[in-house]
Formats: sequence, C-alpha cells, structure tokens
Amino acid sequence: MSSPDDELIERSVNTIRGIAMDGPQAASSGHPGTAMALAPLAYTLWARVLRYDPAAPDWFDRDRFVLSAGHASILQYTLLHLTGYDLSLDDLRAFRQWGSRTPGHPEVHQTPGVEVTTGPLGQGLANAVGMAVAEASVRARFGAEVCDHHVFAIASDGDLMEGISHEAASLAGHLGLGRLVVVYDDNHISIDGATELTLSDDAPARFAAYGWHVEDLGELADDVDGLEAALRRAMAVTDRPSLLALRSHIGAPSPRFTDTAAAHGSPFGHDEVRATKALLGLPPDEAFVVPDEVREHLHALGARHRAEREAWDATVTDRLTGDPELAAVLAGRGVEGWADALPTWEAGEKVATRVASGACLDALADRVPGLLAGGADLTANTGVLLTGDAAVPFGPQDRTGRQLYFGVREHAMGAVMNGMAAHGGVLPVGGTFFIFSDYMRPAVRLAALTGAHVVYAWSHDSVGVGEDGPTHQPIEQLASLRAVPGLRLIRPADANETAQAWRIAVEAAGPTALILSRQNLPVLEGTAGGDGVARGAYVLREAQGPPAVVLMGTGSEVSVAIAAADLLAAEGIAARVVSMPSWELFDEQHPSYQADVLPPEVPRVSVEAGTTFGWARWADASVGIDRFGASAPGPVVMERLGITAAAVAEAARALVAGR
Repeated sequence: MSSPDDELIERSVNTIRGIAMDGPQAASSGHPGTAMALAPLAYTLWARVLRYDPAAPDWFDRDRFVLSAGHASILQYTLLHLTGYDLSLDDLRAFRQWGSRTPGHPEVHQTPGVEVTTGPLGQGLANAVGMAVAEASVRARFGAEVCDHHVFAIASDGDLMEGISHEAASLAGHLGLGRLVVVYDDNHISIDGATELTLSDDAPARFAAYGWHVEDLGELADDVDGLEAALRRAMAVTDRPSLLALRSHIGAPSPRFTDTAAAHGSPFGHDEVRATKALLGLPPDEAFVVPDEVREHLHALGARHRAEREAWDATVTDRLTGDPELAAVLAGRGVEGWADALPTWEAGEKVATRVASGACLDALADRVPGLLAGGADLTANTGVLLTGDAAVPFGPQDRTGRQLYFGVREHAMGAVMNGMAAHGGVLPVGGTFFIFSDYMRPAVRLAALTGAHVVYAWSHDSVGVGEDGPTHQPIEQLASLRAVPGLRLIRPADANETAQAWRIAVEAAGPTALILSRQNLPVLEGTAGGDGVARGAYVLREAQGPPAVVLMGTGSEVSVAIAAADLLAAEGIAARVVSMPSWELFDEQHPSYQADVLPPEVPRVSVEAGTTFGWARWADASVGIDRFGASAPGPVVMERLGITAAAVAEAARALVAGR
C-alpha cells in the first residue's frame, strides 16, 4: 500500500505535469512533452536534492541548476513557483507572452531562480561546466565555508548532438570537475521524429571516454526514490563529473502523444489535455490548478535550507571585513586602487597591443583576484599567459591556479566563460585569434544578451597577420561583431590605449572584446591617461588651424592616419586625427561630444584594415578592405591592399576638393 507521503508526492508530480500542459496550451506555443516526462526528476531535485533559498535567490553558496534543454522551460518555472520563488501563477499563465517573467526559454535576470539563459542547444551544458570551474576555483582559494556546492544540469538528445557538447564534456572530464552532475534525458525524440533517424551514438560510452563517472539509469524516470539515490551517488564522486543517462518517455501519460515527436514542440490541444488530466487525477477542465496541500508541501521544502543560508550570510559577512580579496571576488571587482597597477608606455616605443594586453593582465592578476585567464591553445600568442604565482594551471591537481588552458575549443571556451561569469567569483578572460571569434559566435551572442562580465582577448586582428593568409586574416569580423547589441568592442591604437581598455573591461558590466594586433605598433603621443578610450573616440592630434578634413582610424590604422595627416600638412591641408577605438562607447556619448570630435561640417575619412561596411555612419569616405586577404608578409599585404598613408591622403584630397 502507498503511504500518505507517497500519495502527496504523486499529487505533486502530477500537478507539475498538469501545468506543463497548461502553459503551452494557454500560449498556443511551447514544449510540453519533455516537461511532463521529467516532472518526477524535477520534483526530486527541488524537493530533495538542491540547496537553495527562494528568499535569497542570489545566495552565493546555493547549488546551481542549468536547464540546458531550455525548451522545457515551463518545467523550471513550475518548480520555482511551487517552491516559493517570486513567481506567481499569473506569471505561469503569461507563459511566452510579451513582458512576462516566463519567456519561451529560461532567461537570467528575467526570472528569479534562473541561473543562465539557455536555448541554443549545448550552451547550457557548457555553461554548467563553467559554473563547476568557478565553484572549484573559489572553494580552493577561499575555503568551503565560502563556497561548497554542486552544479546540476539537464541535457537532451539535442544538447549532446551539438558539437559544443563534445568540446565542453572533454574539457570537464580532463579537469575532473567532481561537483558537476548532468542528467541526460534520453527520450529518443527530436523535432524531426525518432532520434534513430540521425543518432546512433552510445552516449554513456562517449562520456566515459571523456573521463566522466557514468550511470545508465534505464527506466527510472518515474521513480523519485531511485532518482534521488542516483543523484546522491553522483554527488559523492569527487574526482570527475557525472553523467546520469535517464530513459524517459516524452509526453507521458498522454494517450495520443507519449513517445511521439508531436509531444515535443506543440501544445496538445484541449481534448488531449482533458484526457491526460483525467489519467492524472486532475480536474480536466481547469488550468493551472495547484492543490493547497501540494503548495504547502513544496513551499516547506523550498525553505528547508533557510537557516543554513542565514548562517552562511553571518559567517561570510564577518569574514569580509578582514579579507579584501574575498570581498573583491564576490563583488566581481578589483581591490581598492587596482587600476594603479596598469602599466604605461613612452611615446616612440613599439609594442604589439597583444603584448601590451598581456602586460596589463599580468599586472592586474594580484589586484583583480577574480581574474581567471586562458586561451584556446593560443595562450601566449594572445597575451593571456600569466606569470608568477598566478601562472599555476587550474586543473585536477591544483584548483588555486589562475591559468585555465581551454585547448582548441573556442566554442566551448565562450560558453564556459559565460557559465563562470554567471556563477560569480571569477572574471573570465579568454583568448584566441580574432578570426576564430567566428567559432565562439553563439556564446558571444549569449554573453551580450545576458550581460555576462567576460573579457575576450582577440588578437591577430587584421591582414597584418601576414603569411598565414586569408583563412587567418579577419575582414568582416569587426563589422559583424559591431552588429551584436550589448557587445563592447575596443580596438586600441597602441599600448596605452590597451591599458585604458583593460580598465573599462574590468569596471564595466557586460562583455568586452579587446581586438589586438600581432605586429608591433608605435606608441603615440597623447594616448596615455585621460578618458579618450572610455568615450569611444577622441581627438588624438589637432590640425594646425581649422580642420579641412578629419582622419579617423582604429587600432593599427591610427598611425596610418597620422602619417596621412603629415602628408596633407605638407600640402597645406589641415587634418584632424581622431582615434576611434570603440564605436559602441562613442555611440553612448552625448551628441554634443560627438559633434566636438567629428564636426558635422567637416568631411571625414576612415581607415581600417577590414571591410568598410558600417563606416558610412561616421565617415564620408572609407579606406578599407572589401575582399579577402592574401598570404605574404604583413606589411606587404597592407600595402598591396591599400592600407597606406598615401591612400588615406588621396581620399582626403578628393573630399576636400569636392570630388
């Protein structure tokens, strides 16, 4: 015979299944099937396993949960509501509607209790890896009294099909991230139909080969006690991440749609919802029903860690008064006076901005204690190689290291960085060649969408790369990344602008991309100090007399603009030179400042070693490269493709002459 507790658990699980149908049905849009199949797992996690407190959703030492299968968002929203988060039944009724706190896929900052924005499959799995990295780093450096929790994720067949899952799982296995537990929902269904159409992988064997602890749970999807036992076994594994493969039945117990693709991406329709609710013992004609005993039961379980959270608050608050490093780490900032450590360079020196960026990062390692830096197998090449104590590799043998080697895994690197930033306690820095930002693009877009505080060190920024040829020479990347809302690009003209860019990257919210040169660049007069980079553009060299033309450039081409101004001055044409390292920051300035820098009555020429697309907003004529590059020494490629002082001067003459 079942006990009263068993009956209450069953009513709770069935209530979750009912809302999983009601949300998509009310919205005429959504994915009910996975949420229904995983209702027992969700109950087990929120009622028995996860450490959290709905009264303090941002408690730093809470367990983290990532729904990588973000299409099943109604499942997460339902549990957040039932366990006492600030999410009402009306919010559930507004599922997928304009302005609601229950969007189609989970969105951090939109819904209390949602940790990361998931949706594109595979991203959430990699985010969870990043969270596990951050947890291990903070715990090793500051102790278990500050940080001692697990990271849980639910991943689908689609998550594991995406290539990013291979990159992220390989990295997690190599790092031995024992606080990471992933449940693989093996429901055999995708939108196109049965996964047998496209998939014959042995997922457990694959993850075992990555070095994960793996259990194939089989037909355990409805067994709350069995699920809890499996989760706790995985939590006890401390030297490697865990994968629990769970065979579920999508849409169960729907009479028509169980184990069908129809259950995946569409509401069931009123008749099927009624029939399924009848099987579940729910009122067939009522939506969003939560029995009082279910609400009381789950609210009580949601508050079960409140005393623990309050004790943590007291302990850590007391410790913060004498530990400025910990305070900086938890606040995501530097210690007092951190920016004073940034180096400066004398005008006339020649320094590649990737080298200058590396010097800045190295100088900040002790002053911004959350910095955790690494590269996609290009660590030294991109200026993210640390020195001294910070250079210890983060790995299974030492979690205190600040150097994280990502390997040739750009896509995973971007998403892992997002997870690290979402977890908190670290400021992730990731380096690769600028051309390979294309491999990171989905994760970069999500960083911009969510305001993740990450820093990209993208070097080898133009055809100045030289002999590696057009496959490695960025052309369209600047323009395409400038089109991403919320992404701050800074292409510094020299070493001193690079130092200013680092100050912005540490202080400002959201993602910052530093676009850095391979080749040495001259340190220019007027770039040290001031707030020119922070304002996006500034007058670097004024014309002798009223300017007849403005020459503006970014990065290595600012020195080209200065040389062109010298040519024009010899002909009696007064040219102002503007360094414009960041369109995004300049766009934020007051129109009066913009007009001071770029007087509307004065013609303007831009020069940049990339596509001219987009420059028409700021310039009347543009010198750039609207074709792919070529293999040759960098200076030769620049000259042959027209990135020269002579070409800029000629464009300026034509404007001044009205041609």
